[in-house]
Amino acid sequence: MFRELRRQDLKMDNSTVVELLQKGEFGTLSTVDVEGYPYGVPLSYVYNEKTHSIYFHVAREGYKLDNIAANPKASFCVIGEGQTLPERFSVKFQSAIAFGRMSEVDEVEKREALVSFLTKYSKAFMENGLKYLEVDEMNCRVFKLEIEYMTGKNA
Repeated sequence: MFRELRRQDLKMDNSTVVELLQKGEFGTLSTVDVEGYPYGVPLSYVYNEKTHSIYFHVAREGYKLDNIAANPKASFCVIGEGQTLPERFSVKFQSAIAFGRMSEVDEVEKREALVSFLTKYSKAFMENGLKYLEVDEMNCRVFKLEIEYMTGKNA
């Protein structure tokens, strides 16, 4: 069903893919609209190893949400630290791609995911972050990409 990485010599093992998903700060979520056009949007995210899912907080409405409603299949790509190698006409970096289906989470899972966002991105401000959630939590939606397949590459 999912295509194997062409360059098997560059393939990461699953534990390294998970590590990159855990430490990455941003990635690109790719969906497809009803006309078949791809749409990639950069997003912050949290990876939950227990649920083997990637969580996103999004606005109440928008293009990506229209796409997910029409077709829940999506991919998410994270790129690790990179280095330009001008003398070799190349770039060295790690990348991880996860494929799966998007779904909106229930209120309990939403709260857990939003707290995970605070922990990942604003750990030094948890007290204020939790207060912020009390006021603003209702203004966003949380979706998860349940990973069906993931791969990574050391390029």
